[in-house]
Amino acid sequence: MDELAMVGPRLRALRQERDITLRDLSEETGISVSTLSRLESGQRRPTLEQLLPLARAHRVSLDELVDAPATGDPRVQLRTTRRHGRTYLQLTRRPGGLQAYKIVFPARPRDAVALATHEGYEWMYVLSGQLRLVIGDRDLLLGAGEVVEFDTRQPHWVGNPGPHPTEVLALFGPQGERMHVR
Repeated sequence: MDELAMVGPRLRALRQERDITLRDLSEETGISVSTLSRLESGQRRPTLEQLLPLARAHRVSLDELVDAPATGDPRVQLRTTRRHGRTYLQLTRRPGGLQAYKIVFPARPRDAVALATHEGYEWMYVLSGQLRLVIGDRDLLLGAGEVVEFDTRQPHWVGNPGPHPTEVLALFGPQGERMHVR
């Protein structure tokens, strides 16, 4: 069971790559701070009940978390998250840094615009449909093939103005990913 002995350092490295505290991880997983600390230091062996929420929180497979042998399959296993009526398909597998998502904005009548701000930058490429971006006092309508990049510290809102779903490829930094997906 040497593989389990290596889980602690991997857990610490994954948490540090995401730049989150033990308290943040505890809130995300429901595992106490003291247990997380003992797991990371190797003072406690993880159970399956602990590994599953940790893998989910760090956005890695259970195999990656316990360092199981690679299967040699390079295909990305899509992970779907639904939030704010949108569907997010995670296209990257490593925690921390930029994350790529395909976002599907459902067809809906004109949304009320509530501008928000958060740390980071966002980059979005419209694959199909139309995307409405309100940023500051500008109201932009983007079509398929158009790209937008902006500082999310500016008050902004993104939505689908059309009667059909809109598909977007998006890159989020850690702050944007927390804001949109979690």
